[in-house]
Amino acid sequence: MEVDLGVRLRAVLWDMDGTILDSEPLWFKAIGEYVGEQGGELTDAHQASLIGTTMSRMLAIVCAAAGVEPTPQTRAEIRQFVDRRVSELITDCPGWQPGAKRALELTREAGLRCALVTNASRRITEAGLDVIGREYFAASVSGDDVIAGKPAPYAHVRAGELLDVSPRDCVAVEDSHIGANGAEAAGCGVVVVGLGGVSLDGPTRMARTSLVGLGIADLKQALALRDLGIGARW
Repeated sequence: MEVDLGVRLRAVLWDMDGTILDSEPLWFKAIGEYVGEQGGELTDAHQASLIGTTMSRMLAIVCAAAGVEPTPQTRAEIRQFVDRRVSELITDCPGWQPGAKRALELTREAGLRCALVTNASRRITEAGLDVIGREYFAASVSGDDVIAGKPAPYAHVRAGELLDVSPRDCVAVEDSHIGANGAEAAGCGVVVVGLGGVSLDGPTRMARTSLVGLGIADLKQALALRDLGIGARW
């Protein structure tokens, strides 16, 4: 189906972990270190449930894997430990996700404003910006900057405010249901990467297997698909 590409695309809101950087293994490493120190084991099932999850859910999973009581003090200790270790590990330049660097370059060349929008802490976000390159982004929003992270819409809404752009004129690039749901709730068009079986029911999104070959026309199409109430897989 042909779609109208004469839509108003003004900005792109980029998720970080698993979307731009292949950094999710670093989270598994950090969490695994904590769990191991407590005598527990981080299983494949635990890792799968951690992908794209909220901070609250992550802490619950870690407590269960480590066999520790999820008290406020324990949760705070886990968060501090993971925050420190991921910030350290990410500086070792984890690999880019396929096509991500070129996609960022294309958006900049096209004059589109970009923001990094992540559930990670401000400390991890700053470390990630150093690795990716701050020149790609006019703004960034971390999980520490909003009252609730994805799947709540606040992070994407805040990014639009910082860019002086309506979320309706933005496309969010995400790699999880949680991120995609937050972007949709904010009113953005959505490109979701790496979820070949993602549901397209309700607010629509463009599902891709990678960012390889992503162009400006694809971003415009994501906005058009949202407005037309259809979805696409690429």
